[in-house]
Amino acid sequence: MAEKKESCFRTSIGGQALIEGILMRGPERQAIVVRDQDGRLVEKVDELRLIKDRYPILGWPLLRGVVNFLAAMVCGVQALMYSADFYPDETEAQPSKFELWLERHIAGKKLESMIVGLSVALGIGLSLFLFLVLPTFLTGALLHFFPGFPLWGRNVIEGLLKIVIFLLYLFLCSRMKDIHRVFQYHGAEHKTIFCYEAGLPLTVDNVRAQPRHHPRCGTSFLFVVIFVSILFSSVVFAFWQFTNVWLRTLVHLLLLPLVVAVTYEFNRWVGRHDNALTRVLTAPGMWMQNFTTFEPDDSMMECAIRSLELVIPEEKGKDEW
Repeated sequence: MAEKKESCFRTSIGGQALIEGILMRGPERQAIVVRDQDGRLVEKVDELRLIKDRYPILGWPLLRGVVNFLAAMVCGVQALMYSADFYPDETEAQPSKFELWLERHIAGKKLESMIVGLSVALGIGLSLFLFLVLPTFLTGALLHFFPGFPLWGRNVIEGLLKIVIFLLYLFLCSRMKDIHRVFQYHGAEHKTIFCYEAGLPLTVDNVRAQPRHHPRCGTSFLFVVIFVSILFSSVVFAFWQFTNVWLRTLVHLLLLPLVVAVTYEFNRWVGRHDNALTRVLTAPGMWMQNFTTFEPDDSMMECAIRSLELVIPEEKGKDEW
């Protein structure tokens, strides 16, 4: 017998899959729940201190997108590092002299901040190289060998290369055993949020029945970033027909903050509405989630349920989007 629904709504609560765990972020708190090697759920709850509370201008539309994206990157790396500590690599070699020197000369908190900052920088740098720099240089090589190739054709090929590289990247990640488990937790996160939004009691049976693709997923966000960047660059390069690869790369970089800002507002809008138009607009990004979300087992859903429970605000409706 189906359990009775309380109400249906859209929540602002979002999450991230970790190594054998889930991060959930609500309007007041964020919670990390990890299942350790003994099978116990370990909880870590922190009150949120948002930068927009100190600088309200950073919460304005088209500014909040870039700020929230960077904040999510930092928060995500910190959470991943925390979850990874429960599953150390037993075959890891002894610390190098450089690592020992760092531990002796840099305080623990400062060293952790440096590692997080470096990880975020490397993550952004790798993404920029794969999805922005590499397609630009590959199409630049095309013009080198075929100088008569039309510039509009170059724009089309450059856009297609971005999508192909993104799909290949997701496919290869999904084939890795450890990443596959993270993507199962990703599915548990989506299903649990859907269950909560449907107003159903947060039980494993209710969560299991929910879909695993969510319109506010980070995979969809990244795909829309690529798509919006293709649209913006196509318009810009239609008016200013740059052929130099370095100049084109610079223009792409300059457009990126605007692309992220517009994409963030788009995701907020489609996340609030469910109609024929939003379903069509989100369909490509939802399809991409076939690579990054898989069906979870019961233990993963238990982890996601507990993480969500810890961030639900006491004031009913405060997390409503």
